Amino acid sequence: MKALVVGALGVMGEHIISKLKNSCNEPTALVDIKYNENAKNNEYTKIADVKEKCDVIIDFSFHGVVDEVLDYAVKTKTPAIIATTGHTDDEKELIKKASENVGIFYAGNMSVGIATLCDTVKKVVSVFPDANVEIIETHHIRKLDAPSGTAKMIFDAVKEVRPNATAICGRNGLCKRETDEIGINSIRIGNIVGIHEVRIGTQTEQITLKHEAYDRALFADGAVKAAEFMVGKGAGLYTMKELLKD
Repeated sequence: MKALVVGALGVMGEHIISKLKNSCNEPTALVDIKYNENAKNNEYTKIADVKEKCDVIIDFSFHGVVDEVLDYAVKTKTPAIIATTGHTDDEKELIKKASENVGIFYAGNMSVGIATLCDTVKKVVSVFPDANVEIIETHHIRKLDAPSGTAKMIFDAVKEVRPNATAICGRNGLCKRETDEIGINSIRIGNIVGIHEVRIGTQTEQITLKHEAYDRALFADGAVKAAEFMVGKGAGLYTMKELLKD
């Protein structure tokens, strides 16, 4: 598999390149705004300038450049893995629109473990329809978006079995908890890669489900698996659900 890596000089970009090489794949073209005049032939500051033919795009850069990535994906008919988080509603609409013309894999978290957690949460919540649900996510102090894309993924999983669920981010003041309320709490501290905990409690018992990431390399593992999955796929919006089924 020949991959075009966007955000190649970032922490995750380096993990992606290493994972590609270790899995007998090839980082054929690299894009990052930090490249300078000394860049190699396959290194670019803009994706629009890429000349190499690739099987898939892996974007681990910044949500603000998703329009450029999508434009290139549609123009070249190259499937894309959108692995960044923090997209605005408008940017999410761009992703959906692009998926009408080319295969797009989009997930708030590239961890197979998190995908399994979401599936498990959905099953438990369906068994306890009257239980309260609280989502607690913890990340390093450099993370900009809150709640995390993963917390939103977990909420979406809950909403699949509780269509009337509403997300309440943080809690303050004097107010009674509503029946359909799903609490989402964000913690930013130290250098934590990522911890996501879901508490599902009734008046008599509580089930706690938790996923903890020890190394950012796990996100590269998931992204490369997603890229291999997307090679040759037609237009459509793909998620971790389809990857797990496969």
